[in-house]
Amino acid sequence: MPKLLYASTSPYSSKVRMAAAYAGVAIDLVPVKTEDKPAELIGANPLGKIPALVLDDGRSVHDSRAIIQHLNRISKNALFPRNPDKRLEAEVLEALADGICDCALSMVYERRTRPEEMVYQPWLDRQWTKITAALDLLNANPPKLPKKITAGQMALRACLGYLALRFAGKWEKGRGRLTRWAARFDEKFPELKSAVPA
Repeated sequence: MPKLLYASTSPYSSKVRMAAAYAGVAIDLVPVKTEDKPAELIGANPLGKIPALVLDDGRSVHDSRAIIQHLNRISKNALFPRNPDKRLEAEVLEALADGICDCALSMVYERRTRPEEMVYQPWLDRQWTKITAALDLLNANPPKLPKKITAGQMALRACLGYLALRFAGKWEKGRGRLTRWAARFDEKFPELKSAVPA
């Protein structure tokens, strides 16, 4: 069985865990701490980043988008529509959600790795401006939640879960449609809720 090296707080790991569950692809979940630089993770991804999927034949797949594409192929398109326009829409939503997470993660690392007096507030402000612009766009027109969802919706749910974990009370104000969207996602797809960052 393929092994997923992951962390429960990682939105990228979350998206992959949701996608595997939704597509019906069995994977063995192996939690890792990237700061410990475990040999298994470095062997699977020399960058030491998660998630990394180790296949039965020993090959590894990283990063999250490459893993999602792999899961989509082996599940015969369970994660993306076949229609080119609809697929593009799903891919763009996934990229936007991942981009929000990239900005949020850089803020977390800025605070976590630097002494307080060296934290660069203009950098934090710049990242937050990007995050709020993307969230406002999504709040104005939240993606639909049909019976069959895509990796794009899963990426957004993982993203909102990460923001709730790291920026609780800061991102939700004025974005009621997006917070309700997350709640509806959990109601419609309760089997995926355990994969939300926590």
